[in-house]
Amino acid sequence: MSVADDPWVPLRQGSVSDLIAERILQAIESQELKPGDRLPSERELASRLGTSRPSLREALRSLRQSGHVDIKHGSGVFVADPSESHALRDAKFAEELTLTELFDMREVLEVPATAWAARNQDRELLAKVTEAFHALDRCARAAEIDWAELRGLDSAFHLRIVEAAGNRFLTRTETVLQDILARGMQSTLRLPGRLERSRRDHARIHEAVIAGDPVAARRAAKAHIDGARRAALKHLRDGHPAEEVSGQEH
Repeated sequence: MSVADDPWVPLRQGSVSDLIAERILQAIESQELKPGDRLPSERELASRLGTSRPSLREALRSLRQSGHVDIKHGSGVFVADPSESHALRDAKFAEELTLTELFDMREVLEVPATAWAARNQDRELLAKVTEAFHALDRCARAAEIDWAELRGLDSAFHLRIVEAAGNRFLTRTETVLQDILARGMQSTLRLPGRLERSRRDHARIHEAVIAGDPVAARRAAKAHIDGARRAALKHLRDGHPAEEVSGQEH
């Protein structure tokens, strides 16, 4: 039996998730599956295609991102309505653009501010940076994380660094930026491994600032923002709305 006769015949050797996605798209384009139709269950579909369930899940995630299917947890996978999928893609693009702009602003403000704080060596202000760092680090190491407190301490640590840069206008701008982030987004620190990476980043930033090393401080701040940016954009592209994505990881 050919694929044209039955799109659910087993995949041939060497098949990967993109071939699974292609097979499902064939079923949609041939109108065997119409908008609103529910796909066979994950177990049944994997069995009929002769593939693993992890590969199938990866293919379905890809189809969701492209707007071809709608995954409703607890209900199943459904063929998306074309008009709704276009609207979804437009909304995702707008969310990704907003997120990218916010991280761009963080880089513009915080990377030079971290270097200036290291160069200025204002002992009184740096004492506040150290105090904020230790409070954040204790919270991040706790056996049971208070996520709301962690976000506040995370924000406070970076704000203390900007204050130590010695520019009042920069401090005001950073405060506004963090208010926007706090109102619109939740933290990616809950993602597997992200909290520990962020904790190490904060330690490197703190060490470089206190040591008076502007080059290392700038490098550490940029690496941290780049890592948070990648995590947030990946989280968004995996199908999570912006309110579940973190610009609020600093």
